[in-house]
Amino acid sequence: MHINWLINYTYLRCRRRNYIVQSFNEIGLTCHILGGDFYAFPSIDSTGLSSEQFAERLLIEEGVAVVPGNDFGESGQGHIRCSYATSLEQLQEAVERIKRFIEKLDCKTF
Repeated sequence: MHINWLINYTYLRCRRRNYIVQSFNEIGLTCHILGGDFYAFPSIDSTGLSSEQFAERLLIEEGVAVVPGNDFGESGQGHIRCSYATSLEQLQEAVERIKRFIEKLDCKTF
């Protein structure tokens, strides 16, 4: 019984991870699969905003909470940290809101 739970849990976690990484890449935020669990760390350099600006505006304008990458050190500037430890449906909604936010920025890349 425990092994079935673990297999299902691992499958769902990988499915959510793959979805969020692929979605970020599709909307122009370069993102790679990381070794750690539950978090994605996409680059937001293409938006022209700092990590703090991006996180604050995304929260205010679209109601999506992310953590500025520079909270994890100087090398995190230009990134945001996003948890995917939630349902696929909630991730899909968050991606749509992030996409809408980026489109409103009218970035050259998009």
